[in-house]
Amino acid sequence: MSLDGDAATMTATMPPSGKPGHARAQITAKTYRKDRWWVGPVLTTLGLAVFIVYATGRVFQQDHYFVEAHHYLTPFYSPCLALQCEPASAMFGTLPFEFPWFLPYALVSLPFLLLFRFTCYYYRKAYYRSIWQAPTACAVTEPHSSYTGESRWPMVLQNLHRYAFYIAVLISVVNTADAIIPLFHGTGGGFGIGVGNLVLIANVVLLWAYTASCHSCRHAFGGRLKSFGTKPVQYWMWTRISRLNTRHMQFAWITLASLMLTDLYVALVASGTITDLRIFN
Repeated sequence: MSLDGDAATMTATMPPSGKPGHARAQITAKTYRKDRWWVGPVLTTLGLAVFIVYATGRVFQQDHYFVEAHHYLTPFYSPCLALQCEPASAMFGTLPFEFPWFLPYALVSLPFLLLFRFTCYYYRKAYYRSIWQAPTACAVTEPHSSYTGESRWPMVLQNLHRYAFYIAVLISVVNTADAIIPLFHGTGGGFGIGVGNLVLIANVVLLWAYTASCHSCRHAFGGRLKSFGTKPVQYWMWTRISRLNTRHMQFAWITLASLMLTDLYVALVASGTITDLRIFN
């Protein structure tokens, strides 16, 4: 196959079976692309790097994570389990010992959330192309001499995604409680709504949209069925999840931004940098 009339060509090696379509294209040049194909991978790498750097710094800062006056708890510290957690922030109580600096307060939830995100089908696509460069882009040479996909260690661990999904659902329930409970901690201890409440609620709605649009969620509601004929309710839910699934990439990026913005807002209020604007009570 030739591109743009160039003399350079891409050839496919015929596999031993003699059947075409089962071999990878052999590209002898570094790239045959004339466009700025590298912009997408670079932006993806920068976007993921910004989140990783910010989230890592905040998780290990172990400060300015809770606003006691209105019960705002950042999702990066939920549930707060270390003995040194502020008492009101520990909805499920704390473990009977203090955590060293290298252990995040949300020790139980964060590993599973990271596993859920890291093994997400969209994020795999994102970092395979932008960081691992397999493939970087169409008609661009890969830096790897061999390809095993997700069939060998450690990439075979990507199959844990379907199990991490169920734990992510439980954590989303906790995040929902973190958004609802502050509504009953308005000024004076009664019901109230502030900007912080709106931020927390918007974030948890987006997190649910990301979780529900997951491919594993779609599979859980209809992946093993041969027919929906006798399951109209399940079919209705599966079709709604399928519609969300088409927006999974957008929710993946939006929730990275909403998590950072929610955490930043709580941190700014908790540190006294800004004051939470009260809308009601």
